[in-house]
Amino acid sequence: MTVAEALITASARLAPSSASPRLDAELLLASILEVSRGALFARGDEALSEDRRRVFESQLDRRADQVPVAYLLGTQGFWTLDLLVNPDVLVPRPETELLVEWALEVFPPGAGRIADLGTGSGALALALASERPQSQVLATDISTAALGVAQSNAMRCGIANLSFAAGSWFEALHGRFDLIVANPPYIAAGDPHLPALRHEPLLALSDQADGLACLREIIADAGEYLLPRSWLLVEHGYDQGAAVRAQFERAGFVEIATRRDLDGNERASGGRRG
Repeated sequence: MTVAEALITASARLAPSSASPRLDAELLLASILEVSRGALFARGDEALSEDRRRVFESQLDRRADQVPVAYLLGTQGFWTLDLLVNPDVLVPRPETELLVEWALEVFPPGAGRIADLGTGSGALALALASERPQSQVLATDISTAALGVAQSNAMRCGIANLSFAAGSWFEALHGRFDLIVANPPYIAAGDPHLPALRHEPLLALSDQADGLACLREIIADAGEYLLPRSWLLVEHGYDQGAAVRAQFERAGFVEIATRRDLDGNERASGGRRG
Protein backbone atom coordinates (compact mmCIF):
# COMPACT_ATOMS: atom_id res chain seq x y z
CA MET A 1 0.00 0.00 0.00
CA THR A 2 1.34 3.41 -0.95
CA VAL A 3 1.05 6.57 1.12
CA ALA A 4 -1.58 7.93 -1.27
CA GLU A 5 -3.61 4.72 -1.12
CA ALA A 6 -3.38 4.63 2.66
CA LEU A 7 -4.78 8.17 2.89
CA ILE A 8 -7.68 7.39 0.56
CA THR A 9 -8.58 4.26 2.53
CA ALA A 10 -8.21 6.04 5.87
CA SER A 11 -10.37 8.99 4.82
CA ALA A 12 -13.18 6.67 3.81
CA ARG A 13 -12.86 4.78 7.07
CA LEU A 14 -13.07 7.92 9.21
CA ALA A 15 -15.85 9.60 7.25
CA PRO A 16 -18.70 8.22 9.43
CA SER A 17 -17.12 9.43 12.69
CA SER A 18 -15.19 12.60 11.82
CA ALA A 19 -16.09 15.97 10.37
CA SER A 20 -12.60 16.18 8.83
CA PRO A 21 -11.61 12.63 7.83
CA ARG A 22 -8.97 13.54 5.26
CA LEU A 23 -7.28 16.07 7.54
CA ASP A 24 -7.30 13.59 10.42
CA ALA A 25 -5.74 10.90 8.26
CA GLU A 26 -3.04 13.25 6.97
CA LEU A 27 -2.12 14.47 10.46
CA LEU A 28 -1.87 10.95 11.83
CA LEU A 29 0.15 9.55 8.95
CA ALA A 30 2.47 12.56 8.85
CA SER A 31 3.18 12.04 12.55
CA ILE A 32 3.92 8.34 12.03
CA LEU A 33 6.23 9.07 9.09
CA GLU A 34 7.78 12.01 11.00
CA VAL A 35 7.23 14.43 8.14
CA SER A 36 5.10 17.52 7.60
CA ARG A 37 1.62 17.22 6.14
CA GLY A 38 2.86 18.93 3.00
CA ALA A 39 5.58 16.33 2.54
CA LEU A 40 2.98 13.56 2.30
CA PHE A 41 2.00 14.68 -1.20
CA ALA A 42 5.55 14.36 -2.47
CA ARG A 43 5.69 10.83 -1.05
CA GLY A 44 2.36 9.63 -2.37
CA ASP A 45 3.88 6.79 -4.43
CA GLU A 46 6.12 5.62 -1.60
CA ALA A 47 5.27 2.22 -0.14
CA LEU A 48 4.13 2.19 3.48
CA SER A 49 6.10 -0.31 5.53
CA GLU A 50 4.20 -3.06 7.32
CA ASP A 51 5.19 -1.74 10.76
CA ARG A 52 4.02 1.76 9.98
CA ARG A 53 0.84 0.48 8.39
CA ARG A 54 0.01 -1.39 11.59
CA VAL A 55 0.61 1.73 13.70
CA PHE A 56 -1.55 3.75 11.32
CA GLU A 57 -4.34 1.18 11.53
CA SER A 58 -4.20 1.32 15.32
CA GLN A 59 -4.44 5.11 15.31
CA LEU A 60 -7.34 4.97 12.88
CA ASP A 61 -9.18 2.54 15.15
CA ARG A 62 -8.87 4.98 18.03
CA ARG A 63 -9.85 7.96 15.92
CA ALA A 64 -12.89 6.06 14.63
CA ASP A 65 -13.83 5.65 18.30
CA GLN A 66 -13.74 9.48 18.50
CA VAL A 67 -10.48 9.78 20.43
CA PRO A 68 -9.38 13.37 19.66
CA VAL A 69 -6.59 13.68 17.12
CA ALA A 70 -4.70 15.86 19.61
CA TYR A 71 -4.54 12.96 22.08
CA LEU A 72 -3.24 10.66 19.37
CA LEU A 73 -0.58 13.17 18.38
CA GLY A 74 0.13 14.27 21.95
CA THR A 75 0.10 17.97 21.06
CA GLN A 76 -2.30 20.74 20.09
CA GLY A 77 -1.62 24.21 18.75
CA PHE A 78 -3.15 27.14 20.64
CA TRP A 79 -2.45 30.81 20.00
CA THR A 80 1.29 30.82 19.12
CA LEU A 81 2.08 27.78 21.27
CA ASP A 82 2.38 24.05 20.70
CA LEU A 83 1.00 22.39 23.83
CA LEU A 84 1.23 18.90 25.22
CA VAL A 85 -2.17 17.33 25.81
CA ASN A 86 -3.42 14.04 27.19
CA PRO A 87 -6.72 12.72 28.59
CA ASP A 88 -6.12 14.59 31.88
CA VAL A 89 -6.97 17.87 30.12
CA LEU A 90 -9.39 19.19 27.55
CA VAL A 91 -8.10 19.69 24.04
CA PRO A 92 -7.72 23.49 23.64
CA ARG A 93 -10.26 24.80 21.13
CA PRO A 94 -9.74 27.62 18.61
CA GLU A 95 -12.76 29.51 19.97
CA THR A 96 -11.01 29.89 23.33
CA GLU A 97 -8.50 32.17 21.60
CA LEU A 98 -11.34 34.73 21.69
CA LEU A 99 -10.69 35.06 25.43
CA VAL A 100 -6.99 35.69 24.78
CA GLU A 101 -7.76 38.43 22.25
CA TRP A 102 -10.23 40.13 24.59
CA ALA A 103 -7.91 39.81 27.59
CA LEU A 104 -5.08 41.50 25.71
CA GLU A 105 -7.40 44.41 24.93
CA VAL A 106 -8.36 45.03 28.55
CA PHE A 107 -4.94 44.20 30.05
CA PRO A 108 -2.41 46.50 28.33
CA PRO A 109 1.33 45.77 28.33
CA GLY A 110 2.92 46.26 31.73
CA ALA A 111 3.06 44.73 35.16
CA GLY A 112 0.01 43.26 36.80
CA ARG A 113 -1.60 40.08 38.10
CA ILE A 114 -3.70 37.67 36.05
CA ALA A 115 -5.50 34.54 37.27
CA ASP A 116 -6.66 31.70 35.03
CA LEU A 117 -9.21 29.53 36.84
CA GLY A 118 -9.43 25.90 35.75
CA THR A 119 -6.34 26.14 33.58
CA GLY A 120 -6.31 22.56 32.26
CA SER A 121 -3.43 22.32 29.78
CA GLY A 122 -2.47 25.89 30.69
CA ALA A 123 -3.55 27.22 27.30
CA LEU A 124 -5.04 30.53 28.46
CA ALA A 125 -2.47 31.19 31.17
CA LEU A 126 0.48 30.45 28.91
CA ALA A 127 -0.88 32.50 26.01
CA LEU A 128 -1.39 35.50 28.27
CA ALA A 129 1.93 35.06 30.05
CA SER A 130 3.71 34.89 26.70
CA GLU A 131 2.04 38.09 25.47
CA ARG A 132 2.42 39.99 28.74
CA PRO A 133 5.90 39.00 29.97
CA GLN A 134 5.98 41.70 32.66
CA SER A 135 2.85 40.33 34.29
CA GLN A 136 2.53 37.56 36.86
CA VAL A 137 0.03 34.85 35.94
CA LEU A 138 -1.46 32.35 38.38
CA ALA A 139 -2.93 29.18 36.87
CA THR A 140 -5.21 27.11 39.09
CA ASP A 141 -7.03 23.81 38.71
CA ILE A 142 -8.79 21.37 40.99
CA SER A 143 -7.03 18.54 39.13
CA THR A 144 -3.40 18.02 40.13
CA ALA A 145 -2.95 15.87 37.01
CA ALA A 146 -4.05 18.80 34.85
CA LEU A 147 -1.68 21.12 36.69
CA GLY A 148 1.13 18.69 35.91
CA VAL A 149 0.35 19.00 32.20
CA ALA A 150 0.22 22.80 32.47
CA GLN A 151 3.57 22.89 34.26
CA SER A 152 5.11 20.68 31.59
CA ASN A 153 3.81 23.08 28.96
CA ALA A 154 5.33 26.05 30.74
CA MET A 155 8.70 24.35 30.65
CA ARG A 156 8.19 23.24 27.05
CA CYS A 157 7.36 26.80 25.96
CA GLY A 158 10.04 28.43 28.11
CA ILE A 159 7.55 30.69 29.87
CA ALA A 160 8.52 31.55 33.45
CA ASN A 161 6.27 34.43 34.56
CA LEU A 162 3.55 32.19 35.95
CA SER A 163 2.86 30.00 38.93
CA PHE A 164 0.49 27.12 39.63
CA ALA A 165 -1.82 26.28 42.50
CA ALA A 166 -4.35 23.52 43.16
CA GLY A 167 -7.86 24.45 44.21
CA SER A 168 -11.44 24.91 43.09
CA TRP A 169 -11.96 28.31 41.51
CA PHE A 170 -10.95 30.96 44.07
CA GLU A 171 -9.65 28.59 46.77
CA ALA A 172 -6.05 29.02 45.60
CA LEU A 173 -6.17 32.80 45.12
CA HIS A 174 -4.66 35.31 47.52
CA GLY A 175 -4.98 39.05 47.14
CA ARG A 176 -6.57 40.83 44.21
CA PHE A 177 -5.95 40.62 40.47
CA ASP A 178 -6.00 42.95 37.47
CA LEU A 179 -7.68 40.31 35.32
CA ILE A 180 -9.37 36.95 35.87
CA VAL A 181 -10.18 34.58 33.02
CA ALA A 182 -11.94 31.22 33.12
CA ASN A 183 -13.13 28.55 30.73
CA PRO A 184 -15.19 26.47 33.17
CA PRO A 185 -17.34 23.37 32.56
CA TYR A 186 -20.52 24.64 30.91
CA ILE A 187 -22.15 21.63 29.27
CA ALA A 188 -25.33 20.56 31.05
CA ALA A 189 -25.80 17.03 32.34
CA GLY A 190 -27.49 14.92 29.69
CA ASP A 191 -26.47 17.20 26.83
CA PRO A 192 -26.51 15.18 23.58
CA HIS A 193 -23.00 16.44 22.71
CA LEU A 194 -21.39 14.74 25.71
CA PRO A 195 -21.15 11.18 24.30
CA ALA A 196 -18.95 12.39 21.45
CA LEU A 197 -16.63 13.99 24.04
CA ARG A 198 -16.38 10.89 26.23
CA HIS A 199 -12.58 10.63 25.91
CA GLU A 200 -12.05 14.07 27.46
CA PRO A 201 -12.29 14.66 31.23
CA LEU A 202 -15.94 15.02 32.24
CA LEU A 203 -14.92 17.22 35.18
CA ALA A 204 -13.70 19.86 32.72
CA LEU A 205 -16.68 19.55 30.37
CA SER A 206 -19.84 19.47 32.48
CA ASP A 207 -20.95 20.78 35.85
CA GLN A 208 -23.33 17.79 35.99
CA ALA A 209 -26.15 20.30 36.51
CA ASP A 210 -27.67 22.93 34.23
CA GLY A 211 -24.38 24.02 32.65
CA LEU A 212 -24.40 27.35 34.50
CA ALA A 213 -23.45 26.27 38.02
CA CYS A 214 -19.72 26.96 37.71
CA LEU A 215 -20.29 30.18 35.79
CA ARG A 216 -22.68 31.44 38.48
CA GLU A 217 -20.16 30.67 41.23
CA ILE A 218 -17.25 32.33 39.45
CA ILE A 219 -19.17 35.49 38.53
CA ALA A 220 -20.74 35.83 41.98
CA ASP A 221 -17.42 35.57 43.85
CA ALA A 222 -15.00 37.26 41.44
CA GLY A 223 -15.52 40.76 42.79
CA GLU A 224 -13.72 39.84 46.01
CA TYR A 225 -10.58 39.00 44.03
CA LEU A 226 -10.55 41.79 41.44
CA LEU A 227 -9.00 45.19 41.82
CA PRO A 228 -11.32 48.14 41.11
CA ARG A 229 -11.99 48.62 37.39
CA SER A 230 -10.54 45.18 36.58
CA TRP A 231 -12.14 42.60 34.31
CA LEU A 232 -13.57 39.10 34.53
CA LEU A 233 -13.83 37.23 31.21
CA VAL A 234 -15.42 33.79 30.85
CA GLU A 235 -16.13 31.34 28.05
CA HIS A 236 -19.60 29.78 27.92
CA GLY A 237 -21.93 27.76 25.73
CA TYR A 238 -23.35 29.10 22.48
CA ASP A 239 -26.83 29.45 24.01
CA GLN A 240 -25.83 30.80 27.43
CA GLY A 241 -24.98 34.42 26.62
CA ALA A 242 -28.15 36.00 28.00
CA ALA A 243 -28.04 33.97 31.21
CA VAL A 244 -24.36 34.79 31.78
CA ARG A 245 -24.90 38.50 31.18
CA ALA A 246 -27.71 38.42 33.74
CA GLN A 247 -25.29 36.90 36.25
CA PHE A 248 -22.77 39.68 35.60
CA GLU A 249 -25.50 42.28 36.17
CA ARG A 250 -26.61 40.58 39.38
CA ALA A 251 -23.01 40.62 40.66
CA GLY A 252 -22.69 44.36 40.06
CA PHE A 253 -20.35 44.36 37.06
CA VAL A 254 -20.42 47.17 34.50
CA GLU A 255 -19.51 47.41 30.80
CA ILE A 256 -20.93 43.91 30.40
CA ALA A 257 -20.52 42.50 26.90
CA THR A 258 -20.58 39.28 24.93
CA ARG A 259 -18.41 38.35 21.97
CA ARG A 260 -19.08 35.89 19.19
CA ASP A 261 -16.80 33.19 17.82
CA LEU A 262 -15.98 32.70 14.13
CA ASP A 263 -19.17 30.70 13.66
CA GLY A 264 -21.23 33.64 14.91
CA ASN A 265 -22.11 32.00 18.24
CA GLU A 266 -22.06 33.92 21.53
CA ARG A 267 -18.99 32.37 23.13
CA ALA A 268 -17.46 34.68 25.73
CA SER A 269 -18.83 37.28 28.13
CA GLY A 270 -17.15 39.71 30.45
CA GLY A 271 -17.60 42.65 32.73
CA ARG A 272 -15.59 45.21 34.67
CA ARG A 273 -15.70 45.56 38.40
CA GLY A 274 -17.00 49.00 39.30
